[in-house]
Amino acid sequence: MNTTPAFGISGWKNSGKTGLTVRLVEELTARGYRVSTVKHAHHDFDIDKPGADSFRHREAGAGEVAIVSGTRFAIMHELRDEAEPTLAEILSRLAPCDLVLVEGYKHEAIPKIELRRLESKSREPLAPIDPHIVAIATDHSLALQTLPVFELDDTASIADFIIDTTGLPKR
Repeated sequence: MNTTPAFGISGWKNSGKTGLTVRLVEELTARGYRVSTVKHAHHDFDIDKPGADSFRHREAGAGEVAIVSGTRFAIMHELRDEAEPTLAEILSRLAPCDLVLVEGYKHEAIPKIELRRLESKSREPLAPIDPHIVAIATDHSLALQTLPVFELDDTASIADFIIDTTGLPKR
């Protein structure tokens, strides 16, 4: 079982999840933390290109294909008729780190910050129906909230909150 703390970045489409995740990775790694990320996609995606050797391996039926170089490696796993893996299964496959930031996965039972932007696909709040949302980050003023509220661009304060919430040692 993976004991690395996971913290979620949740919100509707166009709420700023990727931007905040990137800024948090930059902030937390600058403070000396080892951070990994998991991004959930609600659509078919591919990180490979037709015609590439690895693509041809997968097309031929390989269940997993590893691409390895002197600077990085990637392992692609074809689900074929398998169910989408759970977040816990994905977390268990990651290398040891201090924190995993999880983008998406609105319904997972991990502490999350909900992002609210005026340009979001929906403005329906998630916090009232998700007890795992522990804070809100927004680009506009909100009526009185019972949860901590942050400016969407206040990355340092949000990072401090994540550190406190997950129990990471201060650096």
